[in-house]
Amino acid sequence: MKDRLEQIKKDALAQIEAADALEKLNDVKVKYLGKKGELTAVLKSMKDVAPEDRPKVGQMVNETRAVIEEMLETTKTKMEKAIREEKLKQEVIDVTLPSKKSSVGHRHPNNIALEEVERIFVGMGYEVVEGPEVEYDLYNFEKLNIPADHPAKDEQDTFYINKDIVLRTQTSPVQARVMEQGKLPIRMIAPGRVFRSDEVDATHSPSFHQIEGLVIDKNVSFADLKGTLEEFAKELFGPETKTKFRPHHFPFTEPSAEVDVSCFKCGGKGCRFCKGSGWIEILGCGMVHPHVLEMCGIDPEEYTGFAFGVGLERIALLKYEIDDMRLLYENDIRFLKQF
Repeated sequence: MKDRLEQIKKDALAQIEAADALEKLNDVKVKYLGKKGELTAVLKSMKDVAPEDRPKVGQMVNETRAVIEEMLETTKTKMEKAIREEKLKQEVIDVTLPSKKSSVGHRHPNNIALEEVERIFVGMGYEVVEGPEVEYDLYNFEKLNIPADHPAKDEQDTFYINKDIVLRTQTSPVQARVMEQGKLPIRMIAPGRVFRSDEVDATHSPSFHQIEGLVIDKNVSFADLKGTLEEFAKELFGPETKTKFRPHHFPFTEPSAEVDVSCFKCGGKGCRFCKGSGWIEILGCGMVHPHVLEMCGIDPEEYTGFAFGVGLERIALLKYEIDDMRLLYENDIRFLKQF
Protein backbone atom coordinates (compact mmCIF):
# COMPACT_ATOMS: atom_id res chain seq x y z
CA MET A 1 0.00 0.00 0.00
CA LYS A 2 2.90 2.32 0.86
CA ASP A 3 4.48 1.68 -2.55
CA ARG A 4 1.19 2.35 -4.29
CA LEU A 5 0.77 5.69 -2.51
CA GLU A 6 4.36 6.65 -3.31
CA GLN A 7 3.72 5.87 -6.97
CA ILE A 8 0.49 7.91 -6.97
CA LYS A 9 2.35 10.88 -5.40
CA LYS A 10 5.21 10.58 -7.86
CA ASP A 11 2.89 10.40 -10.90
CA ALA A 12 0.73 13.29 -9.65
CA LEU A 13 3.69 15.61 -9.00
CA ALA A 14 5.18 14.76 -12.41
CA GLN A 15 1.90 15.60 -14.17
CA ILE A 16 1.55 18.84 -12.18
CA GLU A 17 5.06 19.92 -13.24
CA ALA A 18 4.28 19.03 -16.87
CA ALA A 19 1.00 20.99 -16.88
CA ASP A 20 1.18 24.20 -18.93
CA ALA A 21 -2.38 25.43 -18.48
CA LEU A 22 -4.91 25.85 -15.67
CA GLU A 23 -7.23 23.38 -17.41
CA LYS A 24 -4.58 20.64 -17.25
CA LEU A 25 -4.00 21.35 -13.55
CA ASN A 26 -7.70 20.89 -12.96
CA ASP A 27 -7.60 17.57 -14.84
CA VAL A 28 -4.79 16.36 -12.53
CA LYS A 29 -6.80 17.42 -9.48
CA VAL A 30 -9.86 15.50 -10.68
CA LYS A 31 -7.74 12.41 -11.59
CA TYR A 32 -6.09 12.08 -8.18
CA LEU A 33 -8.30 13.93 -5.67
CA GLY A 34 -11.77 13.74 -7.23
CA LYS A 35 -14.66 11.50 -6.13
CA LYS A 36 -13.51 8.83 -8.54
CA GLY A 37 -9.82 9.73 -8.20
CA GLU A 38 -6.98 7.39 -7.33
CA LEU A 39 -6.64 8.49 -3.68
CA THR A 40 -10.38 8.01 -3.20
CA ALA A 41 -10.00 4.49 -4.62
CA VAL A 42 -7.28 3.78 -2.04
CA LEU A 43 -9.57 4.89 0.77
CA LYS A 44 -12.34 2.68 -0.54
CA SER A 45 -9.96 -0.32 -0.48
CA MET A 46 -9.24 0.20 3.24
CA LYS A 47 -11.65 -2.62 4.01
CA ASP A 48 -9.02 -5.06 2.71
CA VAL A 49 -6.35 -3.67 5.07
CA ALA A 50 -5.77 -5.28 8.44
CA PRO A 51 -7.53 -3.33 11.22
CA GLU A 52 -4.29 -2.55 13.05
CA ASP A 53 -2.72 -1.07 9.83
CA ARG A 54 -5.66 1.14 8.91
CA PRO A 55 -4.60 4.22 10.96
CA LYS A 56 -1.16 4.19 9.35
CA VAL A 57 -2.59 3.79 5.86
CA GLY A 58 -5.10 6.56 6.52
CA GLN A 59 -2.31 8.87 7.70
CA MET A 60 -0.23 8.07 4.59
CA VAL A 61 -3.23 8.82 2.32
CA ASN A 62 -3.78 12.19 4.05
CA GLU A 63 -0.08 13.07 3.78
CA THR A 64 -0.08 12.18 0.07
CA ARG A 65 -3.25 14.27 -0.45
CA ALA A 66 -1.66 17.23 1.38
CA VAL A 67 1.50 17.09 -0.76
CA ILE A 68 -0.50 16.93 -4.00
CA GLU A 69 -2.87 19.75 -2.93
CA GLU A 70 0.05 21.98 -1.88
CA MET A 71 1.81 21.39 -5.20
CA LEU A 72 -1.39 22.06 -7.12
CA GLU A 73 -2.01 25.35 -5.25
CA THR A 74 1.60 26.52 -5.66
CA THR A 75 1.64 25.74 -9.37
CA LYS A 76 -1.79 27.36 -9.87
CA THR A 77 -0.63 30.58 -8.15
CA LYS A 78 2.47 30.73 -10.37
CA MET A 79 0.40 30.16 -13.52
CA GLU A 80 -2.16 32.84 -12.61
CA LYS A 81 0.64 35.31 -11.87
CA ALA A 82 2.30 34.56 -15.22
CA ILE A 83 -1.03 34.96 -17.06
CA ARG A 84 -1.72 38.27 -15.27
CA GLU A 85 1.74 39.63 -16.06
CA GLU A 86 1.40 38.65 -19.72
CA LYS A 87 -1.98 40.35 -19.89
CA LEU A 88 -0.62 43.51 -18.27
CA LYS A 89 2.30 43.49 -20.69
CA GLN A 90 -0.13 43.38 -23.63
CA GLU A 91 -2.38 46.07 -22.14
CA VAL A 92 0.38 48.48 -21.19
CA ILE A 93 -0.49 52.14 -21.77
CA ASP A 94 2.15 54.58 -22.86
CA VAL A 95 1.07 57.77 -21.11
CA THR A 96 3.50 59.80 -23.23
CA LEU A 97 1.56 59.08 -26.44
CA PRO A 98 -0.81 61.84 -27.70
CA SER A 99 -4.41 61.13 -26.68
CA LYS A 100 -7.27 60.47 -29.06
CA LYS A 101 -9.80 63.27 -28.90
CA SER A 102 -13.34 62.03 -28.33
CA SER A 103 -16.05 63.45 -30.56
CA VAL A 104 -18.61 65.07 -28.30
CA GLY A 105 -22.10 65.73 -29.59
CA HIS A 106 -23.92 69.07 -29.37
CA ARG A 107 -27.43 69.85 -28.21
CA HIS A 108 -29.92 70.83 -30.90
CA PRO A 109 -31.10 74.47 -30.75
CA ASN A 110 -34.72 73.22 -30.66
CA ASN A 111 -33.97 71.19 -27.51
CA ILE A 112 -32.21 74.14 -25.88
CA ALA A 113 -35.15 76.46 -26.66
CA LEU A 114 -37.73 73.90 -25.46
CA GLU A 115 -35.95 73.33 -22.14
CA GLU A 116 -35.71 77.08 -21.61
CA VAL A 117 -39.45 77.60 -22.25
CA GLU A 118 -40.38 74.64 -20.02
CA ARG A 119 -38.11 75.99 -17.25
CA ILE A 120 -39.86 79.37 -17.36
CA PHE A 121 -43.42 78.00 -17.22
CA VAL A 122 -42.71 75.21 -14.72
CA GLY A 123 -41.28 77.98 -12.53
CA MET A 124 -44.70 79.70 -12.78
CA GLY A 125 -46.48 76.54 -11.60
CA TYR A 126 -47.43 75.03 -14.96
CA GLU A 127 -47.21 71.32 -15.78
CA VAL A 128 -45.96 69.86 -19.07
CA VAL A 129 -48.52 67.63 -20.82
CA GLU A 130 -48.11 65.62 -24.03
CA GLY A 131 -50.67 64.09 -26.38
CA PRO A 132 -50.99 62.02 -29.59
CA GLU A 133 -49.62 63.33 -32.89
CA VAL A 134 -52.27 61.36 -34.82
CA GLU A 135 -55.46 62.98 -33.62
CA TYR A 136 -59.23 62.83 -34.08
CA ASP A 137 -60.84 65.60 -36.13
CA LEU A 138 -63.12 66.06 -33.10
CA TYR A 139 -60.26 67.26 -30.87
CA ASN A 140 -58.17 68.97 -33.53
CA PHE A 141 -61.03 71.08 -34.89
CA GLU A 142 -64.58 70.68 -33.52
CA LYS A 143 -63.85 71.03 -29.81
CA LEU A 144 -61.71 74.08 -30.60
CA ASN A 145 -64.68 75.88 -32.19
CA ILE A 146 -63.40 75.35 -35.74
CA PRO A 147 -66.48 74.63 -37.93
CA ALA A 148 -66.63 72.08 -40.76
CA ASP A 149 -66.38 74.76 -43.47
CA HIS A 150 -63.35 76.52 -41.95
CA PRO A 151 -60.40 76.99 -44.38
CA ALA A 152 -58.01 75.30 -41.91
CA LYS A 153 -59.84 72.00 -42.50
CA ASP A 154 -59.03 72.07 -46.21
CA GLU A 155 -56.85 69.21 -47.47
CA GLN A 156 -54.44 71.84 -48.80
CA ASP A 157 -53.62 72.75 -45.17
CA THR A 158 -54.18 69.51 -43.20
CA PHE A 159 -52.89 65.94 -43.59
CA TYR A 160 -55.87 63.56 -43.36
CA ILE A 161 -55.53 59.85 -42.48
CA ASN A 162 -59.26 59.45 -43.14
CA LYS A 163 -62.24 61.76 -42.74
CA ASP A 164 -62.15 61.45 -38.92
CA ILE A 165 -58.40 61.22 -38.21
CA VAL A 166 -55.70 63.80 -39.00
CA LEU A 167 -52.08 64.58 -38.24
CA ARG A 168 -52.58 67.30 -35.64
CA THR A 169 -52.09 70.83 -36.93
CA GLN A 170 -51.50 72.26 -33.44
CA THR A 171 -51.01 70.99 -29.88
CA SER A 172 -54.34 72.56 -28.81
CA PRO A 173 -56.07 69.12 -28.92
CA VAL A 174 -54.05 68.26 -25.79
CA GLN A 175 -55.74 71.21 -24.07
CA ALA A 176 -59.18 69.93 -25.10
CA ARG A 177 -58.37 66.45 -23.75
CA VAL A 178 -57.16 67.90 -20.41
CA MET A 179 -60.25 70.15 -20.10
CA GLU A 180 -62.50 67.12 -20.73
CA GLN A 181 -61.05 65.41 -17.66
CA GLY A 182 -62.59 68.17 -15.52
CA LYS A 183 -59.68 68.41 -13.06
CA LEU A 184 -59.74 72.14 -12.31
CA PRO A 185 -57.94 74.49 -12.04
CA ILE A 186 -55.65 73.89 -15.05
CA ARG A 187 -52.19 75.37 -15.65
CA MET A 188 -50.39 73.53 -18.44
CA ILE A 189 -48.20 73.80 -21.50
CA ALA A 190 -48.33 71.26 -24.33
CA PRO A 191 -45.14 71.06 -26.44
CA GLY A 192 -44.96 68.75 -29.45
CA ARG A 193 -44.60 68.10 -33.16
CA VAL A 194 -47.36 69.33 -35.47
CA PHE A 195 -48.02 68.92 -39.19
CA ARG A 196 -49.32 71.21 -41.93
CA SER A 197 -49.36 70.87 -45.68
CA ASP A 198 -46.76 73.58 -46.33
CA GLU A 199 -44.00 73.83 -48.89
CA VAL A 200 -40.47 73.67 -47.49
CA ASP A 201 -38.74 77.07 -47.52
CA ALA A 202 -36.74 79.33 -45.21
CA THR A 203 -39.72 79.95 -42.88
CA HIS A 204 -42.05 76.97 -43.48
CA SER A 205 -41.95 73.20 -43.03
CA PRO A 206 -44.63 70.47 -43.21
CA SER A 207 -43.47 69.29 -39.77
CA PHE A 208 -42.50 71.65 -36.95
CA HIS A 209 -43.02 72.12 -33.20
CA GLN A 210 -45.42 74.20 -31.14
CA ILE A 211 -45.79 74.99 -27.47
CA GLU A 212 -49.32 75.87 -26.41
CA GLY A 213 -50.36 76.98 -22.95
CA LEU A 214 -53.69 76.93 -21.12
CA VAL A 215 -54.94 78.32 -17.81
CA ILE A 216 -58.50 77.64 -16.56
CA ASP A 217 -59.65 78.91 -13.18
CA LYS A 218 -62.19 81.20 -11.55
CA ASN A 219 -61.82 84.95 -12.19
CA VAL A 220 -59.04 84.65 -14.80
CA SER A 221 -58.84 87.85 -16.88
CA PHE A 222 -56.95 89.26 -19.87
CA ALA A 223 -54.75 91.09 -17.35
CA ASP A 224 -53.52 87.70 -16.10
CA LEU A 225 -52.72 86.71 -19.70
CA LYS A 226 -50.78 89.95 -20.29
CA GLY A 227 -48.82 89.61 -17.06
CA THR A 228 -47.93 85.98 -17.79
CA LEU A 229 -46.69 86.64 -21.32
CA GLU A 230 -44.80 89.80 -20.33
CA GLU A 231 -42.94 87.79 -17.67
CA PHE A 232 -42.29 85.00 -20.18
CA ALA A 233 -40.84 87.45 -22.74
CA LYS A 234 -38.54 89.06 -20.16
CA GLU A 235 -37.29 85.68 -18.95
CA LEU A 236 -36.66 84.48 -22.49
CA PHE A 237 -35.27 87.56 -24.23
CA GLY A 238 -34.00 89.70 -21.35
CA PRO A 239 -35.35 92.01 -18.59
CA GLU A 240 -35.49 95.07 -20.88
CA THR A 241 -37.93 93.36 -23.29
CA LYS A 242 -41.25 95.12 -23.88
CA THR A 243 -44.44 93.52 -25.24
CA LYS A 244 -47.20 94.78 -27.51
CA PHE A 245 -50.60 93.13 -27.96
CA ARG A 246 -52.37 93.56 -31.31
CA PRO A 247 -56.04 92.54 -31.82
CA HIS A 248 -56.41 89.38 -33.90
CA HIS A 249 -58.86 86.54 -34.53
CA PHE A 250 -58.61 82.87 -33.53
CA PRO A 251 -61.69 80.59 -33.53
CA PHE A 252 -60.97 79.16 -30.06
CA THR A 253 -60.27 82.44 -28.21
CA GLU A 254 -62.28 85.64 -27.78
CA PRO A 255 -60.89 88.26 -27.52
CA SER A 256 -57.70 87.24 -29.33
CA ALA A 257 -54.36 88.95 -29.85
CA GLU A 258 -50.95 88.56 -31.40
CA VAL A 259 -47.96 89.45 -29.24
CA ASP A 260 -44.89 91.35 -30.41
CA VAL A 261 -41.71 91.86 -28.38
CA SER A 262 -39.33 94.77 -28.70
CA CYS A 263 -36.36 93.84 -30.89
CA PHE A 264 -33.61 92.52 -28.64
CA LYS A 265 -30.97 93.41 -31.25
CA CYS A 266 -31.66 97.14 -31.52
CA GLY A 267 -33.77 97.71 -28.39
CA GLY A 268 -36.76 98.79 -30.48
CA LYS A 269 -34.96 101.43 -32.56
CA GLY A 270 -35.32 99.52 -35.84
CA CYS A 271 -32.77 97.31 -37.59
CA ARG A 272 -32.38 94.63 -40.28
CA PHE A 273 -33.40 91.94 -37.81
CA CYS A 274 -36.80 93.50 -37.04
CA LYS A 275 -37.15 94.95 -40.58
CA GLY A 276 -36.99 98.48 -39.22
CA SER A 277 -40.17 98.24 -37.10
CA GLY A 278 -38.51 97.74 -33.70
CA TRP A 279 -40.92 94.87 -32.96
CA ILE A 280 -40.87 91.09 -33.59
CA GLU A 281 -43.99 88.91 -33.59
CA ILE A 282 -43.61 85.83 -31.36
CA LEU A 283 -47.00 84.27 -30.51
CA GLY A 284 -50.80 84.29 -30.60
CA CYS A 285 -53.07 84.28 -27.55
CA GLY A 286 -56.51 85.09 -26.19
CA MET A 287 -59.22 84.32 -23.66
CA VAL A 288 -60.67 80.82 -24.11
CA HIS A 289 -63.96 81.01 -26.06
CA PRO A 290 -66.98 80.21 -23.84
CA HIS A 291 -68.23 77.71 -26.44
CA VAL A 292 -64.92 75.79 -26.21
CA LEU A 293 -65.37 75.58 -22.43
CA GLU A 294 -68.94 74.32 -22.87
CA MET A 295 -67.93 71.63 -25.37
CA CYS A 296 -65.32 70.36 -22.90
CA GLY A 297 -67.83 70.21 -20.03
CA ILE A 298 -66.74 73.37 -18.16
CA ASP A 299 -69.28 76.00 -17.05
CA PRO A 300 -68.23 79.34 -18.69
CA GLU A 301 -70.32 81.22 -16.13
CA GLU A 302 -68.08 79.94 -13.33
CA TYR A 303 -64.71 79.45 -15.04
CA THR A 304 -62.68 81.51 -17.48
CA GLY A 305 -59.22 81.02 -18.92
CA PHE A 306 -56.60 82.02 -21.43
CA ALA A 307 -54.54 80.19 -24.02
CA PHE A 308 -51.44 80.97 -26.05
CA GLY A 309 -49.32 79.26 -28.67
CA VAL A 310 -45.76 79.82 -29.84
CA GLY A 311 -43.69 78.08 -32.50
CA LEU A 312 -40.60 76.42 -31.00
CA GLU A 313 -38.62 76.89 -34.21
CA ARG A 314 -39.54 80.58 -34.20
CA ILE A 315 -38.03 80.98 -30.73
CA ALA A 316 -34.87 79.13 -31.81
CA LEU A 317 -34.57 81.23 -34.99
CA LEU A 318 -34.98 84.47 -33.06
CA LYS A 319 -32.85 83.56 -30.04
CA TYR A 320 -29.90 82.32 -32.10
CA GLU A 321 -30.39 84.65 -35.09
CA ILE A 322 -30.83 81.80 -37.58
CA ASP A 323 -32.21 83.05 -40.90
CA ASP A 324 -33.25 79.72 -42.47
CA MET A 325 -35.51 77.19 -40.72
CA ARG A 326 -34.18 74.36 -42.92
CA LEU A 327 -30.85 74.51 -41.08
CA LEU A 328 -32.60 73.04 -38.03
CA TYR A 329 -33.39 69.80 -39.88
CA GLU A 330 -30.41 69.20 -42.17
CA ASN A 331 -28.18 67.74 -39.41
CA ASP A 332 -25.20 69.70 -40.72
CA ILE A 333 -22.43 69.13 -38.17
CA ARG A 334 -20.87 72.51 -38.97
CA PHE A 335 -24.13 74.19 -37.97
CA LEU A 336 -24.86 72.08 -34.88
CA LYS A 337 -21.31 72.54 -33.51
CA GLN A 338 -22.19 76.17 -32.78
CA PHE A 339 -24.57 75.19 -29.96
